[in-house]
Amino acid sequence: MTIDRRSFLKLAGAGLGGFAVTDLPKPSQPSLGPTDGMALLYDTTICVGCKACQVACKQVNGLPPETDEQGIYEMPNHLTGKTWTVIKLYQPEGDEPWSFCKIQCMHCQDPACVSVCPVGALVKESNGAVTYDTKKCFGCRYCMAACPFDIPKYEWEKNLPLIQKCNFCAARQAEGLNPACYDACPTGALTYGKRSEVIAIAEARIRDNPGRYVPHVYGKDEVGGTSMLYLSHVPFEKLGFPTLSDQPLPAVTWIYMKAVPPLIGVVGTLVTATYWFTHRKKGPESGLETGPKEESHDSAG
Repeated sequence: MTIDRRSFLKLAGAGLGGFAVTDLPKPSQPSLGPTDGMALLYDTTICVGCKACQVACKQVNGLPPETDEQGIYEMPNHLTGKTWTVIKLYQPEGDEPWSFCKIQCMHCQDPACVSVCPVGALVKESNGAVTYDTKKCFGCRYCMAACPFDIPKYEWEKNLPLIQKCNFCAARQAEGLNPACYDACPTGALTYGKRSEVIAIAEARIRDNPGRYVPHVYGKDEVGGTSMLYLSHVPFEKLGFPTLSDQPLPAVTWIYMKAVPPLIGVVGTLVTATYWFTHRKKGPESGLETGPKEESHDSAG
């Protein structure tokens, strides 16, 4: 069997595609465990819903405003690729108390999003932030599926979409500055500091104000702990927070994700083999020649 130049290039490209993906960066193994980085405590009993934190987040990160289909500005009420933090209002029926609630990335101590990313685009920093490198991401969206808090959002409206989420103002922290939302809060609903110190403050508020709070600091232990912590006078499940165990999720996800890059390589190689097998018996119209061509002879010759 002979192969012309065009067919050779097709096979070579398919084969290289199968093997090249095996050189993808391997997913990072779960972090070394909880660190005493920086943390934010949000107290629902102090927040007045002014949305100053929401505006500051957009300004610092250069995020465009949300608009409706007619291009008219509208106040966002959920996270999107253009809104990284949002103040929601919980207003129940009956005599139950209402509450504002700030939603953004939880910056887990052992982030599930980091453990499932096959190219290392997400990283847990020592300062507590979970950061995202747009240059590494290729859009698999595993982080969206893995996050127990449903935080990462995708830019569905763009031709070259990226994952978007709060980065805990990592660049500002590196310069010795505070997160923008913390500086913007006029009521003290946000407390910023070392995680251990912030937890101590939260637990002291619960202890010193019996009946004011649900007796639990949300984020202290959930999925191994988070850098975003909450105090509330309304049950957390009613504010939309999932009920989670204390086990870090990467302990589960790493078992499967460490096999992803080699598996992609194997699949690519199998695709190449399938292409070869299904095309090897085709005639000249496919670019593959099954044997030497016979010379044509003039009938008069």
